[in-house]
Amino acid sequence: MSIAPNDTVLILDFGSQVTQLIARRVREAGVYCEIVPFSDGEAGLKRLNPKAIILSGSPASVAEDFSPRAPQAVFDSGLPVLGICYGEQTMCAQLGGSVTPSDHREFGRAFIDIVEPCALFDGLWAPGERHQVWMSHGDRVDSIPPGFKVVARSEGAPFAAIANEERRLYGIQFHAEVVHTPDGAKLLANFVHRVAGLKGDWSMAGFRDAKIAEIRKQVGKGRVICGLSGGVDSAVAAVLIHEAIGDQLTCVFVDHGLMRSGEADEVVSLFRGHYNIPLVHVQAEELFLGGLAGVTDPEAKRKFIGKTFIDVFEAEAKKIGGAEFLAQGTLYPDVIESVSVTGGPSVTIKSHHNVGGLPERMNMKLVEPLRELFKDEVRVLGRELGLPQAFVGRHPFPGPGLAIRIPGEVTKDKCDILRKADKVYLEEIRKAGLYDAIWQAFAVLLPVKTVGVMGDGRTYDYVCGLRAVTSVDGMTADVYPFESAFLSGVATRIINEVRGINRVVYDYTSKPPGTIEWE
Repeated sequence: MSIAPNDTVLILDFGSQVTQLIARRVREAGVYCEIVPFSDGEAGLKRLNPKAIILSGSPASVAEDFSPRAPQAVFDSGLPVLGICYGEQTMCAQLGGSVTPSDHREFGRAFIDIVEPCALFDGLWAPGERHQVWMSHGDRVDSIPPGFKVVARSEGAPFAAIANEERRLYGIQFHAEVVHTPDGAKLLANFVHRVAGLKGDWSMAGFRDAKIAEIRKQVGKGRVICGLSGGVDSAVAAVLIHEAIGDQLTCVFVDHGLMRSGEADEVVSLFRGHYNIPLVHVQAEELFLGGLAGVTDPEAKRKFIGKTFIDVFEAEAKKIGGAEFLAQGTLYPDVIESVSVTGGPSVTIKSHHNVGGLPERMNMKLVEPLRELFKDEVRVLGRELGLPQAFVGRHPFPGPGLAIRIPGEVTKDKCDILRKADKVYLEEIRKAGLYDAIWQAFAVLLPVKTVGVMGDGRTYDYVCGLRAVTSVDGMTADVYPFESAFLSGVATRIINEVRGINRVVYDYTSKPPGTIEWE
């Protein structure tokens, strides 16, 4: 059984770093969608039987030899198609128009003039109006295919939006999926609702019911083990699977000693006490910290933690015995990022650390009930399943835990110092009513010591760094603008209450696409 409803949108990915945002906007409009690499486009058409298609942007140039193209079946399908940026350009190149490199490139904020009405703009933009959009292109469309008309222009793009109303084919040179195009989400909703006629009735309650049936069909009477990390993803996956198959599920929580304050106890209490789910709690702090002794390279730390987690998990799985399935909290961004636009899925295990491979010797089939969902959708599902808000709304925490928030060597003393500082920081954020307004906040123990004066004595202790960011999807992040009085209060508490720290700094750096951790 597929969880995909009848009304599905296929998004062909040509390699844009913001393709995920297209999917998010479509789902926000209540319509289910999936992203498929352009190279698997025909297979995606057959598998999903979509009602509409969106072509993403790309870092490639249509003018280059062997640049990505949409399968001809897309344009022969009779389905509504929307090409975004590169998607518009390849649509033009494939259907009889022309695209060339331009001396007048457009990157960043731009304004388009609406020159003709079309269904894509219906109820949103009208001829004679000017609207802000976000451009990111070096090529430009020089001529459009037969049957198309120009519906919007910009200073650098005379074909900023084009339409073939009869065939329901549309192209826009700007990125409607990013927040920098203020009406972009509404435009994408227009495409799926007004142009394609899709209902917008996809819901998390429907996903839950369909996924439970799918898990039961996949697992049958088999047994499943699930690696709990203490984070939201694996917890929601475990509760969903337990709802489907009950005590056929056993969870394994590998406690590596790198968790935030009190989180290991919360995990054990939630799963054993509240949900009564069979849980194996493995105390492995000494093993992990012993192996991290003397290791300073961040990637080496990640790989050690990943390998050791797998080794411990595999040993526990053997003790349990008889399990045919391994459950993990893989999310849709993990699926997308593990597949290049030329094909090739990754074989990395996501359940705890996203580092290393699943050993073939384990000979287990994967159960990944969240692989169609984004992070915010997982939180919605968690609420649907009855998980406590304090758990569902918890800020993201990396698999390697405190190890990547302690640059340099990781020791028990450093972990204890950082846990206390982090606890104070989060307590103050919650007290100020800011926790839910921040996507992620955490403390870092910097590999720097400074001389300070506390009372009548001198100290030589660590510097603590604080970070807080806002984000929609975790791909990009902006620094949270705390008031100076708040930061001063937090710093005072940390210095007064946490032995080993005598100075606190705040990171005011915003992050481009990529990690927002401090490593």
